[in-house]
Amino acid sequence: MVSKGISDNAIERSMGREIKLYRTKIGLTIAELAKLADLSSGMLSKIENGNTSPSLATLQSLSKALNIPITAFFRKFEEDRDASFVSAGSGVVIDRRGSRTGHQYQLLGHSLGKSIIVEPYLLTLTEESEVFPLFHHPGMEYIYMLEGKMVYTHGGKSYRLGPGDSLMFDAEATHGPEELIDLPIKFLSVMVSSRVPGTG
Repeated sequence: MVSKGISDNAIERSMGREIKLYRTKIGLTIAELAKLADLSSGMLSKIENGNTSPSLATLQSLSKALNIPITAFFRKFEEDRDASFVSAGSGVVIDRRGSRTGHQYQLLGHSLGKSIIVEPYLLTLTEESEVFPLFHHPGMEYIYMLEGKMVYTHGGKSYRLGPGDSLMFDAEATHGPEELIDLPIKFLSVMVSSRVPGTG
């Protein structure tokens, strides 16, 4: 048996806890909030206990009654459930700057964290790929070679990389493949950067 990792009503329970938390913070009883949101007390009690899945309209009514954004009900669930599973071969192909030079990026997960963004990719370089040692972006990057051989440059220095080799660097400096020696080339790339306030 395969575990789902998240029980069927985990979202409902998390939302219910948040609704109850906000209600008690402003000193409302179940009956008072139910009246403000045009719900029955029994229905609100079921929602707070995670025993029912509220409709979007109900969540909108509750957010207005509590004077908070509707996304606040989901915030704690995302904080508590920061996990991303991608089965073999099912990573999402992403169009990044390198895609135009024949570099295939497969996104293997993503971070839900508040302060940092973590993006792990599987990169594949083939005969169609071009060298492009001019990438640069905020944060740090870590690459781990899985297959093939290449010369990778960072900030004016060159590194010959083969299976099992790794390189971690400040991604603000220009970097990228300088010479493709043994194709196909596959490597993991993990990019880490700070989340800009207000973007997520």
